[in-house]
Amino acid sequence: MVTLALAILAAVSVLLIFVGILSSRGGDVNARLERYASGQAAETAARAPKAPRPTIGSLLSSSAAAVNINRIVERGDFGANLARELARADLALKPSEFLAIRVGALVGVPALFVVLGATMLPMVGNPIGYLIALVLGFWLPRFWLSRRKSKRLKQFNAGLANTITLIANALRSGSSFLQAIEMVVRETQPPISTEFGRVIREVNLGLPFEQALGNMVRRVRSDDLELMATAIQIQHQVGGNLAEILDSIGFTIRERVRIKGEIRTLTAQARMSGYVVGFLPIGLVGILMFIAPKFMDPMFMKPPEVMGLPAGMIILGIGAFMMVMGFLLIRRIVDIEV
Repeated sequence: MVTLALAILAAVSVLLIFVGILSSRGGDVNARLERYASGQAAETAARAPKAPRPTIGSLLSSSAAAVNINRIVERGDFGANLARELARADLALKPSEFLAIRVGALVGVPALFVVLGATMLPMVGNPIGYLIALVLGFWLPRFWLSRRKSKRLKQFNAGLANTITLIANALRSGSSFLQAIEMVVRETQPPISTEFGRVIREVNLGLPFEQALGNMVRRVRSDDLELMATAIQIQHQVGGNLAEILDSIGFTIRERVRIKGEIRTLTAQARMSGYVVGFLPIGLVGILMFIAPKFMDPMFMKPPEVMGLPAGMIILGIGAFMMVMGFLLIRRIVDIEV
């Protein structure tokens, strides 16, 4: 019954994903321009005649089906947003490929737990183990994407102050702003060189500089970069010494990075307490299942029962809810904005 329930849940999840894809509408011109500016092959659908609608035979072909799914995902708003998230994480994946990874994890992790529970690790062959597997399968791909985005954003912010100083020195030496950005592309390392290189390519394609800079701000989503972009746009409108403005912004960014480091050091104990509150009970349950696989069985037996469910499951659900709330509250307290 557990295997059947997992199979039905996986099928419903796949169905919901593809319903969301098919229900998405519209397109994002800026996203397509970004894909072209980032060095990917430009689409030539506007020049070529419209392709005929796929027949049943072509849909049965695996390659044709994959191409059709890629087109549907990339053309919709959902696909454009997901493509932007993948670009922020510096992942060379199409939106449809990432969705396939999520579906595979959602089905594969519970199936792995079922196999392990029936063969080598009986401790995971219970409803709690299957529930944990389902949550892990849904959460792991998104966690991987978020970690990649966070790591890339930290690398960008860590080198932004020096980049601003490089631009200011180039302006003092008589270079134009675009020449200064080209120097940044040559002298810096990714992800800074990658993002500023995309700005240069977009400008060469005919996009206004302010719009190309705004596209970079939307891609990176850095507060420090937004501060720099706002100052540059104001200077282009009202004039002024841009080199001095950039020096002031660079000093502000360095001070912000220093203060963030001090806050992170002072809140390290509280953050560790949040991890202990959230994950210590889960670790204890795992150890108990390993030492005594039958120890948790009374939690799933009737009687006693509440509203048709074993009372032990109700207690475990309430405990899990309280742990999550405690973890989120601690994270909220130590999340200090600078």
